[in-house]
Amino acid sequence: MLRLIGILLSVLLIFGWVEPTFAATQSSNLTPEQIQQQNEFANQAFAATNKGDFATAELYWTKIIEQFPDNAAALSNRGNSRVSQNKLQEALADYNKAVELAPNVTDPYLNRGTALEGLGRWNDAIADYNHVLELDPKDAMAYNNRGNALSGLGRWEDAIADYRKSTEIAPNFAFARANYALALYETGKVDKAIREMRNITRKYPRFADVRAALTAAYWVNGQKGEAESNWVSAYGLDPRYKDINWVAHIRRWPPSLVTALEKFLTLK
Repeated sequence: MLRLIGILLSVLLIFGWVEPTFAATQSSNLTPEQIQQQNEFANQAFAATNKGDFATAELYWTKIIEQFPDNAAALSNRGNSRVSQNKLQEALADYNKAVELAPNVTDPYLNRGTALEGLGRWNDAIADYNHVLELDPKDAMAYNNRGNALSGLGRWEDAIADYRKSTEIAPNFAFARANYALALYETGKVDKAIREMRNITRKYPRFADVRAALTAAYWVNGQKGEAESNWVSAYGLDPRYKDINWVAHIRRWPPSLVTALEKFLTLK
């Protein structure tokens, strides 16, 4: 599986959360030495990705592509490293080529959808996620990502349905559960959203996104102690939540929660 690492966007994002593995499209005439070299480059790329060094990861994928330009897996993974650097147009070119080379593989479509989301091309992203679901109706990531694209269009009830479906398929897919809770909040189901967030933090106490969301929700509810407590955890786990621009435009929280968190950060 060639998944996007990290939040795009939902992150991809907006937000993909599965570590990719190298599934190279090998030609039958590759020598054992060539295969070994490809695998070494891929391992170096994944090691760099795990360190957050996406530029180095991109270089290693490029080394493979220079030798084997029809390697769809390397192209898709290089696209991932480029998305992580916000090089969205270059990533899109990689995904387009990967889709051309492997039209019946779901991951290049899924990854291309995240790049399209980053470019604000919501309907194009939805078309890619729809195609993934035609190929694999039980792809939980596709439902989650389609929910993200639908939320970009302000279609919150449709997004909620997709997030719910994603969690039905993959109950431990924490980000789909988080996105579901945030979408509930946006549609005015505040108490239900907070209950869902609290349930998530019980199972995943180090989930910064939900801790930050609880901070915002509690603060505007007047529950300042609970807000402060969750903020200590959220900020300690991921200080990016102090950057309201990042929350609004990269993580892409719903507007109501962005406003709530901004009030907390301003008044605090």
